[in-house]
Amino acid sequence: MHLFKDLTRLSAKMATGLGGVALSLAVSGQAMAQTVIDGLPVRGAPHPEGIALQPASTSLADEAHWIDHMVLIIIGIITAFVCALLLWVILRYNRRVNQTPARFTHNSPLEVAWTILPIFILIFIGSFTVPALFRQQIMPQADVTIKITGYQWYWGYEYPDHGVEFSSYLLQPDELEAHGYDQSFNLLAVDEPMVVPVGRNVVIQVTGADVIHSWTIPAFSVKQDAVPGRLAQAWFNVEEPGIYFGQCSELCGQGHAYMPIEIRAVSEEDYIAWLQSHGATNLAAAPGYTEAATQLASASN
Repeated sequence: MHLFKDLTRLSAKMATGLGGVALSLAVSGQAMAQTVIDGLPVRGAPHPEGIALQPASTSLADEAHWIDHMVLIIIGIITAFVCALLLWVILRYNRRVNQTPARFTHNSPLEVAWTILPIFILIFIGSFTVPALFRQQIMPQADVTIKITGYQWYWGYEYPDHGVEFSSYLLQPDELEAHGYDQSFNLLAVDEPMVVPVGRNVVIQVTGADVIHSWTIPAFSVKQDAVPGRLAQAWFNVEEPGIYFGQCSELCGQGHAYMPIEIRAVSEEDYIAWLQSHGATNLAAAPGYTEAATQLASASN
């Protein structure tokens, strides 16, 4: 995925050279002053004057952002060409300048060209988007499996490998300080965030208990509808420790705006400690448990 990071930077430079002001703002606008909560930086959250995508924190997001920037450049070039062509036609072929218009109705080479060229453009775009779609939809071997259920209006999380289950509710403004948040995290922070280890494949199984919800984390480029009676899957692998926020993205009723998502990506040691604090069983199945147990045994000796 380092390739996509490099290509993203390249696309930003190309956009600047082409006069792509919107794209330049989109890339530069991702710089965000980080707040630290419980020793974890806030990496995925909306911020004042933000106009762009949140910084990518997974390989899927790196890829999606690069495709977005690449397509924006193509759209910009096409838009500029069409606008220039329209301006040329208006100035060159208006009634005052061109009093005797031509009478032909077809130009076969031109018609073939404007049919074939878009096909090649779509094939070029598809050569990136189709593989990216397959990478998103083909589930890898799971290091962590989490079942997520959308309710009106909160989220339920279950770690089936460890017997851990809890509900995650929006914190009210007067509850934020007690949980370590300031008021800027109102409507974002929850009382019980979902916790995952960094650098591990997390496969989520998403469903709805009542109506359709949508579990969405912009920094991961993950958006999966939670449909009652169906069990959908998605996956991600968080690259850096931090706190990430999302929201239900499917209109699900009166409390739709009040069911945020909070994820804390932590080290494997902290993840195992979190499982233990929640009374987890079968800790040996947790990623990194063998290494952590070996280190503890060495330290005790």
